[in-house]
Amino acid sequence: MDNNPESFSPEESLQVIQTMIDQAKNSVADKSFYFLLWGWLVFIGATLQYILKVFVRTDANPYAWNVMFIGMIASAIYGSKHRDKPVKTYVDEGLRNIWTCIGIIQGLIVFVFMRRGDWQHCYTIFILTYSAGCFLTGRLLRFPALVWGAIACWALAILTTYVDEDTNILLLAAAVLFSYIIPGYLLRKEYKHQLLKHEK
Repeated sequence: MDNNPESFSPEESLQVIQTMIDQAKNSVADKSFYFLLWGWLVFIGATLQYILKVFVRTDANPYAWNVMFIGMIASAIYGSKHRDKPVKTYVDEGLRNIWTCIGIIQGLIVFVFMRRGDWQHCYTIFILTYSAGCFLTGRLLRFPALVWGAIACWALAILTTYVDEDTNILLLAAAVLFSYIIPGYLLRKEYKHQLLKHEK
C-alpha cells in the first residue's frame, strides 16, 4: 500500500485511526495499575477520614490522607521498573497531556485549599477534576466505562451541594469507585483478553 497520506481511502484512514486508538487503549490498560493504585488510595483515604471524623471524632482526621504518600512511592518504583516507550501516536500524546494537566490541577487544588483553609468545598472540585480526565480518556479510547464514570461524577458533584461536608467525604469515595476503580479493573480485563487473543 502506498504510504502517501493523499492516497489513503476513507476506509483506510479510519482503520489507521482505529489502530491508533486500540494501541493507546492497550497502553492505558497495561497501566491500569495507576488507575487502581490512586483510585484505591483515595477511596481508603476518604473512608478513613470519614470514620475518624464521624465515629472516632478526632481533629486529626485529615491525617488519613497521608496514605497518598504510598501512591507517590509506589508510582515512582513502578515507573522505574516499567520505563515508558516513546510516544508513538497522537492519541498516546493526547492522553499523556490530559493526565499531566489533571495531576497539576489536583496539586494546585491542594495548595489553594491549604492556603485558604476552606476544605468543605474541595470535595466537589476534586470530583469534577476526576470526571474531566475520565470523560476525555473515555471518549479518546471509545471506552464507555470511563465515560459513564465521568457522568456518575457529575451527578455526585451536584449531590455534594445538597448534603453536609461529612457526607461529601463519602461521595468522594464513591466518585473514585465509579471513575477510577471500576474502569481500571475493566481496562485490565480487556487488556488481558487482548493478550489472550494475540497468543492464539
